[in-house]
Amino acid sequence: MNFLPFVFTNPLVLAGLIALPAIWWLLRMTPPRPVTEAFPPLRILASVIRREETPSKSPWWLTLLRMLMAAALIVALADPVVNPRANSLSSDGPLALVIDNGWATAGDWTRRVETAEALVSDAEARDVPVSIVFTAEREQNAVPGTAAEARTRLAAARPQPLPVDRIRALDALSTALAGTRLGTLAFLTDGLAENDARVTSAIVALQPANTRIISGNTGSLVALTKADNDADGMRITATRLPSSEPRSVAISALDARGRAIANGTIDFAAGAATGSGVLAAPFELRNDFARITLAEPDNAGGVLLLDDGFRRRRVALLSGEARDQSQPLLSPLYYINRALQPYADLIQPSEPDLSVAVPELLAQKPSMLIMADIGRLPDETTGAVLQWLRNGGTLVRFAGPRLAAAPAGDPLVPVTLRQGERALGGALSWSQPQPLADYPAGSPFAGLRRPDAVTVNRQVLAEPTADLASRTWASLADGTPLVTTRSEGAGRIVLFHVSAEATWSNLPISGDFVEMLRRVVQLSRSGGVGEAGGGKPQALPPYRLLNAEGVLVSETGRARPLELAGTAVPSADYDHPPGLYGSEEGFVAVNLLPRETALAPSDLSGLSVPHAAERLIGAESWSLKPALLTLAMLLLLVDTLIVLFMGGALSRLRGRRAATALALVGLAALVALPPRAAEASDVKPGDEQLLQVLDKTHLAYVVTGEAEVDRLSERGLFGLTEFLTYRTTLEPGAPVGLDIAKDELSVYSMIYWPISATAPMPSPQAISRIDAYMRAGGTVLFDTRDQFSTLGGEQSTSPNSERLQAILAGLDIPPLEPVPADNVLTKSFYLLSNFPGRYTGSPLWIEAQPRSDGEETGRPARSGDGVTPIMITGNDLAGAWAIDDSGRPLLPTVPPDEMQREYAYRAGVNIMMYMLTGNYKADQVHIPALLERLGQ
Repeated sequence: MNFLPFVFTNPLVLAGLIALPAIWWLLRMTPPRPVTEAFPPLRILASVIRREETPSKSPWWLTLLRMLMAAALIVALADPVVNPRANSLSSDGPLALVIDNGWATAGDWTRRVETAEALVSDAEARDVPVSIVFTAEREQNAVPGTAAEARTRLAAARPQPLPVDRIRALDALSTALAGTRLGTLAFLTDGLAENDARVTSAIVALQPANTRIISGNTGSLVALTKADNDADGMRITATRLPSSEPRSVAISALDARGRAIANGTIDFAAGAATGSGVLAAPFELRNDFARITLAEPDNAGGVLLLDDGFRRRRVALLSGEARDQSQPLLSPLYYINRALQPYADLIQPSEPDLSVAVPELLAQKPSMLIMADIGRLPDETTGAVLQWLRNGGTLVRFAGPRLAAAPAGDPLVPVTLRQGERALGGALSWSQPQPLADYPAGSPFAGLRRPDAVTVNRQVLAEPTADLASRTWASLADGTPLVTTRSEGAGRIVLFHVSAEATWSNLPISGDFVEMLRRVVQLSRSGGVGEAGGGKPQALPPYRLLNAEGVLVSETGRARPLELAGTAVPSADYDHPPGLYGSEEGFVAVNLLPRETALAPSDLSGLSVPHAAERLIGAESWSLKPALLTLAMLLLLVDTLIVLFMGGALSRLRGRRAATALALVGLAALVALPPRAAEASDVKPGDEQLLQVLDKTHLAYVVTGEAEVDRLSERGLFGLTEFLTYRTTLEPGAPVGLDIAKDELSVYSMIYWPISATAPMPSPQAISRIDAYMRAGGTVLFDTRDQFSTLGGEQSTSPNSERLQAILAGLDIPPLEPVPADNVLTKSFYLLSNFPGRYTGSPLWIEAQPRSDGEETGRPARSGDGVTPIMITGNDLAGAWAIDDSGRPLLPTVPPDEMQREYAYRAGVNIMMYMLTGNYKADQVHIPALLERLGQ
């Protein structure tokens, strides 16, 4: 059903609407409202006898509400879809698909393929052939074929990082369909203008019976077009389709490894098609920019590739004139300064002495050194300049009276010069001032228009040699060289045979002077395009190419080598897609769009054939089913509340019952809402630490408040944890320090308590919590760390022992005894006879075990697990266990004996195994009696 602005995915479900009259009749009947009567039984009985219970009609508005609820549910199950795809094709001839697959289609290419596949399916249903052309492909095959062939071509097609050429595609379509009447022409456009008038004429010439212009959403399209490395930063220019809304887009500068090293924004004014922004960064950092990208580029237009020509050079200026300060307009450096300031960072020496100035300039590592009318450098600096040249520097020299009078044999000139200067047009000369000739094909000035107004009055002449022509970049009309060059190692020497001010020629005051110097500056680094042998332009193979998604890839496909005439870089085309051409040592960037490009929307309003404008599949289509189901649920909730109110249920509820009813209603409403994910804030702060220690067993110690004691306790239990991990299958977690007055104690099997007389005395409440912990099955290991014990009738003057007595006075402790020789503690893991620590000699006191005369062993099994709730020692166990992060002991044993430390570790292992396993080994004494009973 597509005659409405929406369709039903399951239209047969709408047959349920026929049942609405029956639903209306059923919904009008509702049970009568309960009547509240006084208590007298006779009145209630008379009312019951007199009144007949009959159904009552519900109000019309309640019935209408329920009808709307039923209708919403039925329509929702039919799944209505708003703004469905129009799928009417003409049966008069084949379907022709003209598909833009240029750079602007990369973002919505999947939807374009889905739209084209739907059209192919419609053509297959009408049994018409399909012809497909792609406007950004090198080769076109517009011959009509089957739907299966069309689907194969669609599956193989990909967006290209190139502008579209619709005229070429339509010409191929016209040739393939010559003599055939065209049924439907579906043009899937990218929405950008491209020879719209000619495209309109070509479509009209095809005379399709039905034309459908299908476009996507290109309103957010932004493309980068130009980068200028100015003095204050890298200025980036971008273009978009004109919009009445201002917009800012984020851009980033990436280095050769793809790391972002600078960020900025490009701002578009309201209604503007172009915008610009500046990436502010230091000079050296800007020279590391490899490409500029939008924050989230999804097509090749969002990437601007940079090569050596975009980098800003540092140019050193040196002049032999003494009039620089007094008459700046007559200074040669004035015109050079004005010409190069927008393109380079210029530096000048602080000293006029050339022996000091030249090393000072070379120390700043310039890319190019310009010397204006300097005859000969001092011998001590000539070698430094030659070495700088051989390392890749560029030396540019301008002639003048000093150079003309300089002696021959200067190694810093590209050709052999005749001494003196040539005057043209003077009173004693027969010749006239000479104009410039056309630039040679191998010159970096090739491509520039020959300046007609530039003439030369004076020049220095070069001696004729066999290779003079190949070293000439520019010459006068009479053939004498104007600019010559010579390679020196990895560098280059360039000589202008005229002065850098307007006394010898008007070239320095012309615009061509600026462009000539700019091109020479661009050649002053490695990676610039030089000449091939014989003056022919160098052919650069494709190195890295940009795909349609804006990613540099190494696959070069069918791209051809790039041949440059001078420094002119061609625009991207089928043979030279955007990317880098050259090698890792040097390359040239070919970008997608010309520098002055401004995007404009496509305008095909001049079509004189029947046509319709549509959107891609998924552009605006959306289902009403979720909204209708939500409406039906809300109407059901409202109906429930109304029935409860009419039945008097809400009026009879008071106090807690009313609150309960409201809670139930709220719970019913929450069923329709998605469950809220649990958040970290739902966990109580007190439970967070508890949850962290429940993952595994943790050794715990009492925090006494003394930093050194607590540090040794923590490092001691850490050492015992490491020993347990390496020697047993038990892998405890990190030790935990406990505040016995606040922390939860029940999750720890044993708590180590180092006694310190100088520590604060625990509060009665804290001691009460320890007493409850021991009653619940926990064990506390008290360590006085002094080899003394106050138990067993021994006298002690130790302050720690006195503090232990004060603590134990508040605890309900059982009778104690030293560990018997046959106790489970002596054999729970290792076989031990004593429990030493840092000290030895103090016994380990535990709860005394009751004796039974009926047992030969004298050690019967006890109820429970038989684990003592208290242990007392004075051997400083934690001091023996304590280690640093490297595993080295922190304290020595007394007496010094590493075996005593080993036995201390073993004692700790036995204590932990005893705490975790109870008296399971003591049960071995019952085996003879059990076997005897089983035998009976």
